[in-house]
Amino acid sequence: MSLPRGGVALLACTAGIALANNYAVQPALGDIAHDTGTSAAAVGLVTTAALTGCIAGFALLLPLVDRAAPRRLVTGQLLLLTAGLLLAAGAGTLGPLLIAYVVVGAGASVSATASAIAGRGVPGERRGAAVGLVAAGMSAGILLSRLVGGALAEAVGWRGMLLVAAGLVLVCAGGTWWRLPDERPAPRGGYLATLAELPGLLRRYRTLRRAVVQGSLWYFAFSLVWVALTVRLAQPPYDLDAAAIGLYSLAGALGFAALPVAGRLGDRYSPRAVICVSMGVAAAGAGMLCAGLGRPVLTGAGLALLDAGCFTAQAANQARILGVDPRRSGSLSGVYLLLYFCAGAVGSAVAAPLVARAGWGAAAGAVLGALVLAGGLALGWRDASAPAGSSVRSAGAGRWGFSRSSPRP
Repeated sequence: MSLPRGGVALLACTAGIALANNYAVQPALGDIAHDTGTSAAAVGLVTTAALTGCIAGFALLLPLVDRAAPRRLVTGQLLLLTAGLLLAAGAGTLGPLLIAYVVVGAGASVSATASAIAGRGVPGERRGAAVGLVAAGMSAGILLSRLVGGALAEAVGWRGMLLVAAGLVLVCAGGTWWRLPDERPAPRGGYLATLAELPGLLRRYRTLRRAVVQGSLWYFAFSLVWVALTVRLAQPPYDLDAAAIGLYSLAGALGFAALPVAGRLGDRYSPRAVICVSMGVAAAGAGMLCAGLGRPVLTGAGLALLDAGCFTAQAANQARILGVDPRRSGSLSGVYLLLYFCAGAVGSAVAAPLVARAGWGAAAGAVLGALVLAGGLALGWRDASAPAGSSVRSAGAGRWGFSRSSPRP
């Protein structure tokens, strides 16, 4: 299967718009709590519900990349996302809203589907650049989601914001149905057999296990810091509204700008090299956040570095995983992202209680510790795309992973 001209760009745009729906609601959590009669701590479960839905999508839908035609799979997930947004817009209490956001998260997992399709739809020597472009679309969606979501929530209410989002997703569904190929990959066994194979992939591939551990650490940190930031800035002495909190998402522009470059560097050098540098940048940003939230410029700089580091590391990590076995790109990505988002769900769930009981300093310290640990593991582990027990090493990988890498066969 090969993608048509502009196919990777279409997947990048679709991934960004879809994934934005997991985060656009965050600046309006205070309004939702007021409208639904929910406490500030409990309303944070909306973000956790979205991540839970994503996890289900990664486990049950992402492996279909290895079996289903891209046009049908991507369009179907976008329609599922639309249904979830409409259900959320009509929810009157927290319970139905949480159920709706599980559906939203499952539909938003199409962003990972887009990344896997992009990685297998281009030649191997361009895989990093393709995954990096889709990751740039995803980061743009995350970046703009809080800003646009906060502004729309102020203008038309949080329910109106969800209806606008549903309309945008429907437009993407039309585009993917029109442009993506309808060619179905050759299936390797039944669907249930594919799902049963997933735990075995984690045991078989050392590279996959290492990618899971490192990625889980930085996504735990990323999820924790943004939910904690939203909750803390809505409380005294800051008392910021949804639109003002959404402005902090502009700090992620640095990560958006760095992603295409990171993808090309991952093709030229080893992904491990990109991850090591990225974690150093993210840890520097977390160190700035430990100084507190009283200086907006310092807070914005810290968030910019943290987002840039996490986004570029993620692009390199996914390109590394897709290179293990392109024929199983959906299944390998499913295993990775299932555990990756489990860590993110934990970060989101503990953020509000941690801020309430121990303060912002404890939350920022936890973020810094997770990033430093991820960077240390990246330095200590060499890349190995072969199954566990094999002596095959990534071609061209040097002792520290900074030598040029040759295209894999």
